[in-house]
Amino acid sequence: MENYMQDAFLPLRDVVFKTLRQAILTGELKPGERLMEIHLANKLGVSRTPIREAIRQLELEGLVIMVPRKGAQVASITEKSLTDVLEVRLALEKLAVELACKRISYEQKEILKEKMLEFEQLAGTDDASLIARADVAFHDAIFESTGNMRLGQMVNNLAERIYRYRLEYIKDAANHARLIEEHAKIMDCVIKGDESSACIAAEIHIVNQENNMLRQEYKI
Repeated sequence: MENYMQDAFLPLRDVVFKTLRQAILTGELKPGERLMEIHLANKLGVSRTPIREAIRQLELEGLVIMVPRKGAQVASITEKSLTDVLEVRLALEKLAVELACKRISYEQKEILKEKMLEFEQLAGTDDASLIARADVAFHDAIFESTGNMRLGQMVNNLAERIYRYRLEYIKDAANHARLIEEHAKIMDCVIKGDESSACIAAEIHIVNQENNMLRQEYKI
């Protein structure tokens, strides 16, 4: 977590909140893990006050829960909350590829091809964090080609909510070939302007991830 404590322009409580939030989303702080104020204060080199304030904010976001006689701990995600998020994400992803088919420029097509190649190359490594970032970059290239920045922001906000579980999906090398194939299909449809096929490809991509995450023991 020390690497996140770098933003000198934010109030300390906001820096601590941002640091802990990122640690939860990336899985450094795992579901069910207790958040001990003294331990976190010592680790981040701050007093307990900004830790306590950050935990309250995280509780409001649903990333932390307060357990009687145990205190704060990282919230697990329920099957219902996961499916709710992915239902919304699917609708937004389908809208994104529809708009991209209509609006993508030649330059944006080239960028999308580059992001596809980068993802394919990294998928051959064992660095799940780098693969996940390349995955996000590929989808971001599609969102940017829609010309609707609000859409991209909404999808990214939802993606953050399931990042720690999605990372486990990416860690499994058995899923890499499928991800490459799904990305390639989405890219080809967008470049060709085939809205119907692009929506189908996007739905298959999201549904496969949802089904996989729901099968994993870490989901709840």
